[in-house]
Amino acid sequence: MLTRLKGGHVVDPANNRNGVGDVFVSDGVVVDAPTDAKAPDETIDCTGLVVMAGAIDIHSHIAGGHVNTARLLLPEWHRAFSARPGETALSKVGWTTEETGLRYAEMGFTMVVEPAMAPSSALHAHLELADTPIIDKATLVVLGNDDLMMSMIRDGESETAIADYVAWTVAASRALGVKCINAGGSAAFKENVRKFDFDDVVPDYGVSSRQIVKTLQKAVTGLGIPHPLHVHCNNLGVPGAASDSIAATIRAAEGDPLHLAHIQFYGYGDEGKRRFSSRAQALADLVNATPEVTVDIGQVMFGQTVTISSDELRQFAGSKQASPKKSVIFDHEANGGGVVPMDYKARSFFNALQWAIGLELFLLIEDPSRVFFTTDHPNGAPFTAYPDVFALLMDRGVRAKWLDALPSSVKKMTQLPELEREYTLEEIAVMTRAAPARLLGTPDRGHLGAGAGADIAVYRPNDDKAAMFGKAAYVLKDGVVVVKDGTVVRRTLGRAVTLRPEPDKAMKTRLDRYFDERYGVSSRWFEVPEGALRRDDPFEVVPCRA
Repeated sequence: MLTRLKGGHVVDPANNRNGVGDVFVSDGVVVDAPTDAKAPDETIDCTGLVVMAGAIDIHSHIAGGHVNTARLLLPEWHRAFSARPGETALSKVGWTTEETGLRYAEMGFTMVVEPAMAPSSALHAHLELADTPIIDKATLVVLGNDDLMMSMIRDGESETAIADYVAWTVAASRALGVKCINAGGSAAFKENVRKFDFDDVVPDYGVSSRQIVKTLQKAVTGLGIPHPLHVHCNNLGVPGAASDSIAATIRAAEGDPLHLAHIQFYGYGDEGKRRFSSRAQALADLVNATPEVTVDIGQVMFGQTVTISSDELRQFAGSKQASPKKSVIFDHEANGGGVVPMDYKARSFFNALQWAIGLELFLLIEDPSRVFFTTDHPNGAPFTAYPDVFALLMDRGVRAKWLDALPSSVKKMTQLPELEREYTLEEIAVMTRAAPARLLGTPDRGHLGAGAGADIAVYRPNDDKAAMFGKAAYVLKDGVVVVKDGTVVRRTLGRAVTLRPEPDKAMKTRLDRYFDERYGVSSRWFEVPEGALRRDDPFEVVPCRA
């Protein structure tokens, strides 16, 4: 079946298209315009509309143990708990797997990455993701606080052996990359450490956070895993210490690719009478000067949300600020974690400055292919706040109106009023389409060239960018119309995008012995089997780089 999307304004920076034209789709794939004057079987009139590839979110917590702990901690946030009005402060937070897929699709997103999957609960995470409709999914598996990794570094084992362990973990968990969360911090927390810097040493192991990050970075790069090591730095949210930690981590990249997560939470200085200030300019300057580093923002928006993280140390510290006043901190093998509700208030100096710092970073980092669009859902805000973030980036007037509603003391601490930059449609397409596909190593996504998967988002132009990006006119997933006029009209099932690096067989034997000694089970109990999801072709395997 040949489908023609006719006469839209095609914004496809990966193929240097930014003008009126057609896009053709056949059997779920974008194809060149037919040369034999063949009439399309279906025509979608896109005259006056904007046509882009489907958007990709590289960092959004949508499945796994922490997400479900949040659901258990906060049942009142779900519609099944009690009757309440459809639009309340909490109605934008408590999404089920079903609603997660539908809401993303309505905004034109067709792929989302869950960035913090514990190896021990990979099967559960994939089962939950398989229940999330329409969108394709991927996961990043967490390493860096686990006993075996730290023991191997301590004992001076070879780079090859460590790479084999990383390869086995990625393949067994069916992940698309590796995440490192406060490297060594959760292990140190178990020994009553309450502050952990980049060069601090984990008790009993004698390895530093720097050693862990560099070891994992080398393994990920050496294995040809396309997505760089995805790092959640030390001292998240600690004024002064956070900016020092992320600066040290950036300098440690040393020419090899490295991705730093939710950097808004590391843009805090300790200047001023409240000992809280913006260091966005210095952080942006460092990112701009370090081309091997990519970042995502973790934009804070105002309203109720819940923070979920495997950074056990920082979640424990932040639990004192829980709103409502309840939280969960849990300890287990490798990373523990915490769930802490948070209500970001526009009238709060601290929350308002957090909001401003995120936007400063978006606007001060020069290359839109190296800064990625996230709220660290749900930590900075639910992903349903994305349309408002698009509006803030694309319209200086919208930013000015939001600023006018904030405490006057915040305006003195931010350079946001002076920043004139407004993101263009092409820059939005780079940041949310072309660049994420390249970063993840998925060349059939993020563009509209021949051979790309037909994941397409069509928008109605509007001076109100929040309205424009909040409800897509059409969304095609694999060439099938799934959204029309902002409403899901067809519920399909996406796939999990994974890697399958091949470790040496000796590592499997070693891990069988290790897991038997530690847990009394073989390593196969930590593997996600091919038939686990009980669907035809639930996984899409992409290759590692040669």
